[in-house]
Amino acid sequence: MLAIKFSRKGRKNQPFFRVIVLEKSKDPRGDFLEDLGFYNPLIKRTSLKVERIKYWLSRGAQPTGSVHNLLVNQKIVKAEKIKVTRVKISKGGAKS
Repeated sequence: MLAIKFSRKGRKNQPFFRVIVLEKSKDPRGDFLEDLGFYNPLIKRTSLKVERIKYWLSRGAQPTGSVHNLLVNQKIVKAEKIKVTRVKISKGGAKS
């Protein structure tokens, strides 16, 4: 199954994200099928290949929640936003 995901790039505390299409189970930092654009949250700049995104959606690719909300904001997809929660991972071990 194909997925449209963010792939984080950039330096520490200066992230930007590429929007890519790849197999759902693959690591977004590895190889991907196609680069569909980018999103920079710091300066709120987005550049997307709209025709290619519509092509991949028609081929059955499922966007992740965050990508879906970006596509709704850019008016590429006509739908309601999805509530996306972040999982907080503790860096320390469990204390006894």
